[in-house]
Amino acid sequence: MRRSDIPPAVTDYLRRALDEDIGSGDVTTSLLIPENDISHARFIAKDTFILAGLPFAEEVFRILDPLVGWKTFFDDGDRIERGQTIAEIHGSTRTLLVGERVSLNILQRLSGIATFTRRFVEQTRGLKVRIADTRKTVPCMRYLEKYAVRIGGGYNHRFGLSDGILIKTNHVTAVGDLAEAIRRARKAHHLMKIEVEVGTLDDLMTAVRAGADVVMLDNMSVSDLKKAVEMAGEHVLLEASGGVTLENVREIASTGVHIVSVGALTHSATAADISLQFFR
Repeated sequence: MRRSDIPPAVTDYLRRALDEDIGSGDVTTSLLIPENDISHARFIAKDTFILAGLPFAEEVFRILDPLVGWKTFFDDGDRIERGQTIAEIHGSTRTLLVGERVSLNILQRLSGIATFTRRFVEQTRGLKVRIADTRKTVPCMRYLEKYAVRIGGGYNHRFGLSDGILIKTNHVTAVGDLAEAIRRARKAHHLMKIEVEVGTLDDLMTAVRAGADVVMLDNMSVSDLKKAVEMAGEHVLLEASGGVTLENVREIASTGVHIVSVGALTHSATAADISLQFFR
């Protein structure tokens, strides 16, 4: 991704992140560093990970000072080894110090998500299945976190509630009947695919007969997932969801489901270890 491709909403988010960190001003930096002082710094990997978020990390400094120089040695999606220099930056010492934490937070968080996603993808290598994320993201960071999932080799599920029809269990409870919920959705929006969440094989077949396009099999056992594929795999797309881990994802994917959605990609990823080190 180029900086010019960053959506305005993301740039606004980065501005708010800077405002949160800076407040009325960086007291320490303003007391210690002359206004005209210039410095150079390197982003150094302190662990091995998949890189993600460089355009956003750069944008943080560009917001503070468009004249900041930025040189990268890797691209998002590259595997970074411990000790490698990811990028170099030079410009106003005050700017580098003020933007350091927000830039690192973004780069570390997104690289952690990309790395975790890649591990799930590698666990299912050779199988015809997609590893997808969920809406379990940090508020206001969804675009960034779903970007990192793609960098890691995963796929994005719905970005938000307006992106698709997904009839969850609470919807069915509120309506009173699964088939009726599907009927209402189809009648009101005949062009959009309908996905339905079910927890039993009986509900799966009800959803299929009612015309669902995609069925999310929520927290089903591996044996029930296999039965679900046998019963309905040719008629709808099947998505396995709930309780997916690195230890069981291959077994789940091997049942023949088309998609495995993993909330942990975004809510449980550990940030990559990266530092910004000044040099003269």
